[in-house]
Amino acid sequence: MKLRVQLQCKNLHEYLRELSPEILDRLYNHPATCLAVYRELPCLAKNYVMRMLFLDQPLPQAAVALWVNKESKKDHDECVAVLAGLRLWHSQQLQGGLQGYILNPVFKDNLRIALLGGGRAWADERSSLGPDRHARDIESLDRYAMERWEVILHFMVGSPSAAVSQDLAQLLTQAGLMKSEAGEAPSITSAGFQFLLLDTASQLWYFTLQYLKTAQSRGMGLVEILSFLFQLSFSTLGRDYSVEGMSESLLTFLQHLREFGLVFQRKRKSRRYYPTRLAISLAAGVTSSSSSLSSSSNLGSTPGTGDAGFIVVETNYRIYAYTNSELQVSLVALFSEMLYRFPNVVVAQVTRESVQQAIANGITAQQIIHFLRTRAHPIMLKQTPVLPPTVTDQIRLWELERDRLQFTEGVLYNQFLSQADFEVLRDRAQGLDCLVWQDVAHRVMVVTPHGHSEVKRFWKQQKSHT
Repeated sequence: MKLRVQLQCKNLHEYLRELSPEILDRLYNHPATCLAVYRELPCLAKNYVMRMLFLDQPLPQAAVALWVNKESKKDHDECVAVLAGLRLWHSQQLQGGLQGYILNPVFKDNLRIALLGGGRAWADERSSLGPDRHARDIESLDRYAMERWEVILHFMVGSPSAAVSQDLAQLLTQAGLMKSEAGEAPSITSAGFQFLLLDTASQLWYFTLQYLKTAQSRGMGLVEILSFLFQLSFSTLGRDYSVEGMSESLLTFLQHLREFGLVFQRKRKSRRYYPTRLAISLAAGVTSSSSSLSSSSNLGSTPGTGDAGFIVVETNYRIYAYTNSELQVSLVALFSEMLYRFPNVVVAQVTRESVQQAIANGITAQQIIHFLRTRAHPIMLKQTPVLPPTVTDQIRLWELERDRLQFTEGVLYNQFLSQADFEVLRDRAQGLDCLVWQDVAHRVMVVTPHGHSEVKRFWKQQKSHT
């Protein structure tokens, strides 16, 4: 069976909950991290933390439960789960056998520092560097950030003018956004196409998560670079910061951020850098909006921003894309044949060959239809349905032509000595939800590779009892 990859973009808390307790505790040694985590908590959870921030003794769980009424019990349970999952508080046994909650002491101390002041400065703003003769204003930083990020997106859609470093190309492949065959240039995958449909903030957060997954294999300290990212989220847009005191690992990370458009550094050896709007809004993950930066760009990554609402689809399979964005033109070219190019419009044709080529690259018919629908011109939005059924139905039929046969991996079980043995093992596989196929008459069945070990263990136990 062909697997269609569904791109999932975790938010900040979902990512942190997957980290080991040791890494989390080391992260909470940094006030910026504690403040960033607190900032993204649900409102009720923030209230709980504030109530307990200056308490040194645990509170009974029953007392904490009384802070909300019965109607809010579901919200209370969710907050308890979030705070426990992030290791922000712990359960502790009280006198009399009761259970209580107490805040993580490391998190509590550093959140106090973040809120009340004290501790070491997170960044030496303008430290001993003096005025910058080549200072960048906010407008130029916004423009630089989007130019750098668009280079990555152009590379993904195969624009010949887009060039990225080998490290970045390898990261795109490891993230599953592109695939690379021997001797061929990297090409976009189904997950990569979904990635291009996300808004800019979500794209950046997803890409950052993939980078963090490979950080330790690159010899970089995960806690160190995560803490630096959180510090960047509290920096001031348009101000420069010094690289003094940075480790080699952080300096390497800074160069990668420079390539992503998250920081501006005039030269690789420059002693100062400017965080861009992308870096400052990054730590909020997918919960943040893409701000004015996204809406002022030509990315059009979501309906309602940029070039959203620029495509007209006709019943003769012609596509008229009213856009000046090279990126949007490249996206349309992923599943259609380009016919004509004018200063502000592109004419393309959806054909059997172009759709099946897109499907061969991992793009689904539903993704193509979703792309056309979410970028439909306002004129198209006045009609019902928005897209001509003849076009959408034909795109699905062209996909079915390639998917007549479906393949799935499995382990074959046969040569049973009795029908009873076959039925016992088959029922066990069904109970484990790992039975792929069965032929009762010939006593043959197939189970998933994932379920094979459990089915095999069960069968050995059965044989040992007989």
